[in-house]
Amino acid sequence: MGMTINVQLPLPADLKSEYPLSEEIVKIKKDRDKEISDIFAGRSDKFVVIVGPCSADNEDSVCEYVSRLAKVNEKVRDRLMIIPRIYTNKPRTTGEGYKGMLHQPEPDQAPDLLAGIIAIRKMHTRAIRESGLTAADEMLYPENRSYLDDILSYEAIGARSVENQQHRLTASGMDIPVGMKNPTSGDFAVMLNSVVAAQSSHTFIYRGMDVTTDGNPLAHVILRGGVDKYGTCIPNYHYEDLVRLLEAYCQRELKNPAAIIDANHSNSNKQFHEQIRIVSEVLHSRNYNSELKKLVKGVMIESYLEEGCQKIDENRVYGRSITDPCLGWDDTERLIYKIADEC
Repeated sequence: MGMTINVQLPLPADLKSEYPLSEEIVKIKKDRDKEISDIFAGRSDKFVVIVGPCSADNEDSVCEYVSRLAKVNEKVRDRLMIIPRIYTNKPRTTGEGYKGMLHQPEPDQAPDLLAGIIAIRKMHTRAIRESGLTAADEMLYPENRSYLDDILSYEAIGARSVENQQHRLTASGMDIPVGMKNPTSGDFAVMLNSVVAAQSSHTFIYRGMDVTTDGNPLAHVILRGGVDKYGTCIPNYHYEDLVRLLEAYCQRELKNPAAIIDANHSNSNKQFHEQIRIVSEVLHSRNYNSELKKLVKGVMIESYLEEGCQKIDENRVYGRSITDPCLGWDDTERLIYKIADEC
């Protein structure tokens, strides 16, 4: 058999008991969950800004970043809902490379998933305690979300996972907004089919149990651009793309039509400074068309303390991405204030 069992991982309930949430954190999450849900249900017109590192690779730098966000949040909270990106699992196109803190709590050391599960729970908890902001993460592995489902206020399903049945069905049992990205091909139909599935009730096997879900009415789409058969990036944040998305939404009987625009990835061709221009164009499109203003609920931005990216070696710069390049803090702060002024 070509598989070795390294260690038996704890049940989510046992890990939560060992690393419990304080009453203060439970209340913070409850309050923020309601506020975020109101936005996606159309009861609030606040604009969502999901912002943070491509990968959360270091607890200290991530928590420092989120604490800086909290100070900015105090100035814009009447107009914006800031949700920190604390992404602890990273999909890899070829399977090679750093897969996130879940796999490697120390990026330059061997994988240790038990240590990783503990590390990501502690990091998320510390970030909430120090900032008062609950975060977003990617649901790369459906079964693993059970270790964080009492902490997260938003989850995204990536371009490589959005067609996967287990991801769709698991999303249907979540009680927080879940964003379904368009696949790497850019296909809108696949993405919207995933939203249909996530908003519906299902019975399936989850962590060895026979479960039935209620359906998640807050499931929605994330536009992240696509790649054609020649490997060329095809953006999908332009006005015409948003109108086409609105028309596609109208053709389906879906609850709470909503979209988040990912300003990086194939929308920017990973030219991270382009995120500033892309966000500006998205805001212009919303302000030009009242129907798009209702549809486009927010943007997703990759940002860290230091701009760019770096290799994983002994000369790493504190607060600089070790995966995709990100905006630096100064540009990020200016961009958030600009969003608040224009949304």
